[in-house]
Amino acid sequence: MLENMGGLKRTHYCGAFRIADAGSVVTVMGWVQKKRNLGSLMFIDLRDRTGLVQIVLDQSVTPDLFSKAESVRSEFVLAVSGTVRERQSKTDKIATGAVEIVADKLNVLSESDVTPFEIVDETSVNENLRLKYRYLDLRRPTLQNNLYTRFKISSAARHYLDGNGFMEIETPMLGKSSPEGAREYLVPSRVHPTCFYALPQSPQLFKQLLMISGFDRYYQITKCFRDEDLRANRQPEFTQIDLEMSFVEQVEDVLYPVEGLIKNIFKEAAGIDLGAEHFKRLSYKEAMSRYGSDKPDTRFGLELCDVSDIAKNIDFQVFQSALQIDGVIKGSVRAINAKGFASKLSRKDIDGLVEYVKTLGAKGLAWLSYPQGGEIKGSIVKFLTEQNIQDIKERLNFEEGDVLFFAADKDTVVYNTLGGLRLYLGEKYGLIDKNSYDILWVTEFPMFEYSEEEDRFVAVHHPFTAPMDEDLELCQTAPQKARAKAYDIVINGQEAGGGSIRIHRRDIQQKMFEILGFTPEDIQNKFGFFVDAFKYGAPPHGGLALGLDRLVMLITKSDSIKDVIAFPKVQTASCLMTGAPDLVDEKQLNELHVKAYKN
Repeated sequence: MLENMGGLKRTHYCGAFRIADAGSVVTVMGWVQKKRNLGSLMFIDLRDRTGLVQIVLDQSVTPDLFSKAESVRSEFVLAVSGTVRERQSKTDKIATGAVEIVADKLNVLSESDVTPFEIVDETSVNENLRLKYRYLDLRRPTLQNNLYTRFKISSAARHYLDGNGFMEIETPMLGKSSPEGAREYLVPSRVHPTCFYALPQSPQLFKQLLMISGFDRYYQITKCFRDEDLRANRQPEFTQIDLEMSFVEQVEDVLYPVEGLIKNIFKEAAGIDLGAEHFKRLSYKEAMSRYGSDKPDTRFGLELCDVSDIAKNIDFQVFQSALQIDGVIKGSVRAINAKGFASKLSRKDIDGLVEYVKTLGAKGLAWLSYPQGGEIKGSIVKFLTEQNIQDIKERLNFEEGDVLFFAADKDTVVYNTLGGLRLYLGEKYGLIDKNSYDILWVTEFPMFEYSEEEDRFVAVHHPFTAPMDEDLELCQTAPQKARAKAYDIVINGQEAGGGSIRIHRRDIQQKMFEILGFTPEDIQNKFGFFVDAFKYGAPPHGGLALGLDRLVMLITKSDSIKDVIAFPKVQTASCLMTGAPDLVDEKQLNELHVKAYKN
C-alpha cells in the first residue's frame, strides 16, 4: 500500500553513516537495492546518490512493520526511521559497512515494476537497452559518481575563473550560419520565411566580440553543436569551458592561466596534485615527427625515427617511390623500434599488424625482426646490404630482441600509420601506465593545410588565428611553412582543449581572407558583422576552449563519453529514450515554411 511521507523528514543521506553515528535516531529515504528475508530478520539495502545503508527489521520487535516490508521489492522507494547501531558483521565493501539502522517506521512512498535490468555496476546488459531506460541506468553508482565528478569539475572551473578576473557571460544559441568547420544544425525561422538560424559550433565570434566590447576576461560553460559522425569521444551536442582574454599576445599569456585552471580542476574535483611545474610542451612538428600524432600519448616510448637518408641507399622500390614524392605534401620513410618485441610477436602477429595498418590508410608495412641469438629476418631483409644493416642498427639502436616497423609514403600517411601502430602496440601489450596523467601542450601548429580535395590551402583552426610573428611573410610566400599561434592541451593522448592568439589587426585579417580565397562578397556575407567590429579598436586577445565532457571522461577514466553525459545520443545522433529526432505535425512545418521529404 502506497503512503505519503507521513510527516517524516529526511535527516541523513544513506551513505553518510559511520561508527560515530551509533545511537542516533535518523530518517533516510531512497530506493531498495536488495532485500534479504531470513525468517525472523529482514535486511534491506537502501540506496540514494551517496551510497547504501543496511536497514534491519526484527519480526519479534516490530511485527506490523515486518509484515509491511514483506511486500517490498527492488527499486521500491521507502522512507525509513530508526536507530543507528554498530553491525555485528561488518563489511568494507560499502562506506557504511560498520553500522546499520534498526527500523521503527517504514513508509512505502512508491512501488516499482520489475526493471528491464538490474541496477548494478557490474552489468553486461546491452548498451542500447540501458540508454532506452537511461533514467534507470543513471541510478547505477558509477554513472552517479561520474555526474557528481562532472558537477565538481564545473564548480572548480567557476571557482578558479571567478577568482582570476573572468566574467561568466552567456552568448546566443540562435546565430548566423557559417560554412567554415563542421556541418551545422539549422533552425528554421517562423517570422523570417525561408531563413534559418544555426546552432553554435562554438562561441568563437561572440567571445572575440566581447573582447572588442571591453570585458577583458570572459568565460562560459556552454553547449555547442556539430552535425558530425559520432565515435566514442564525440557527441552531436557537447559542452565547452570556453574562455577569452584581452591584452595577451604571446602564447604563454594564455597557457599559464589555463594550466592553473587545469591544476585547480584536478585538485578540487579529483584530489590529484599535478605539481607546480609548467606542463611540458612540444611543437606540432616535434609531436608529429616523434609520435606521428598532434595529440601524442607520451606515457610510453616507441617513438618514430626518420630514416629517409638511409632508405635512399636501399634498393627497395617502395622506399624509392616514397622518397620521390615532392609536392606540398612530401614523402618519407620512417620507422619505430619495438624494443624486446621479437619474443612477443610471431610471424602471424606481424602479418596481423600489416593488415591492421591498412585500415589506417597504409598500403603495407615493412619489418625486420632480430631474435635473441638468431639472424635478422623480415620482409625487406633481402634488399639490405651489410652497410644498410649497420646504418639501421646505429640509427635505431636495433639490437637482439627488437622488431622494426617501416612505413613509406606521403608524410601524412606515414604519420598516421606509425602513430596508429604505436598506440595499438602500447594498448595491446600494456605499455601504458593507466594510473598516470600525461598532460602536455602542443604548440606552433601549421597556419594552413593543403586540401587536395579543394586544391587550395585552408585554415587549420579558423581564419581568425594569428600567425607567428616571424612567419607573417611566409603566409603569402610559402603558406605550407607558416606556423600559427595556436595550441592544444593533450591529456593521455586525447585533445582536451585548444585555442589560439587571435588576429586583431585589420590588415593581417584581410591578408588571411585573401590567402584562403575569400572574395570581398564572401567576407561580407559570412563575417560582415564580425569584421566591421574590428574597425573600432580591437585589443590583442586570445583564448581557449576545454571539452568538459572529454575532461570528465579522462578524470573518471571512463571508456565512453556517453558515460559522463546524463542523456547522450547514440551513433545515429538519436536519443533512444525520447525517440528524438522525430516527425512533427504538418501544421508546424507549414508555420515554419518548411517542406520535409525523403531522398
